Amino acid sequence: MSADADKRHLTGALSLIVAFMAGEVVVGILASSLALISDAAHMLTDAASIVLALVAMRLAAKPPRGGYTYGLQRAEILSAQANGLSLLVLSVWLGYEAIRRLVSPPEVTGGLVLGTALVGIVINVAATWLISKANRSSLNVEGAFQHILTDLYAFIATAVAGLIMVLTGFARADAIASLIVVALMLKAGVGLVHESGRIFLEAAPAGLSPEAVGQVLADRPNVSQIHDLHIWQITSGMAAASAHVLVAPGEDCHAVRADLESVLAAEYKITHTTLQVDHVPDSLPSITNAGEMAAEHCDESHGPVHRPDARR
Repeated sequence: MSADADKRHLTGALSLIVAFMAGEVVVGILASSLALISDAAHMLTDAASIVLALVAMRLAAKPPRGGYTYGLQRAEILSAQANGLSLLVLSVWLGYEAIRRLVSPPEVTGGLVLGTALVGIVINVAATWLISKANRSSLNVEGAFQHILTDLYAFIATAVAGLIMVLTGFARADAIASLIVVALMLKAGVGLVHESGRIFLEAAPAGLSPEAVGQVLADRPNVSQIHDLHIWQITSGMAAASAHVLVAPGEDCHAVRADLESVLAAEYKITHTTLQVDHVPDSLPSITNAGEMAAEHCDESHGPVHRPDARR
């Protein structure tokens, strides 16, 4: 998907949400329904998450300048983390209110709750469909999507609660529906904060083992040692790697570097690479002094040392 197409989908979803949210607040107050008011509050965060996503996309598109050598790519990760944190904060408040209403349930107009929730399901299905067409490999877009999807689940739970209240008069169904929404919000919020936190802490992409990558590179032809291997994400879907490579005496360093770069790109989708390539001394280091050999080439060598598998 192009960036312009993503913006169109997000803007369309934002328009639907803002229009419906205004009406839901009014109906929620008239019906004295926490489930509807909580849905409206969540829709407000939905709208804010989409606005934040659109702003982050605009910032991330700016070219590198000055001290920002990667540009503002991580603005999208800031947006994703803000979306995750807002889900967690809102879930705490709604959880407290729901428990309070379980203890002392107010009178709730079930018919208004049911009717509004049914309309909300239609609106949120449309908004969810629009955002699902955007590039969800971006954690920024995924954050906005999780907001909208959670709100869709919320309206389904609210509709069920409204139907129960209409048929049985069981007022606590409203608070129970809110607790279900809270659980979904917590799950989505924790996931977003965790994934965005991994990127901020320079962790390797989920499911990718630097140890395994290092051994694969060390087993390539003419490689004597790999150390100071770092794999991280600049932003979601943009992995980068750097390493110090020691090449067997007399072999072509440039050919080895090109080979390692092709392996990283083909097998691990890592195309942003920085490889420092040097020859080892004429006498190859033994396994016992491999760490010393790495230290000779780096003032502060860190991370494990990878050498060719002797069994190969």
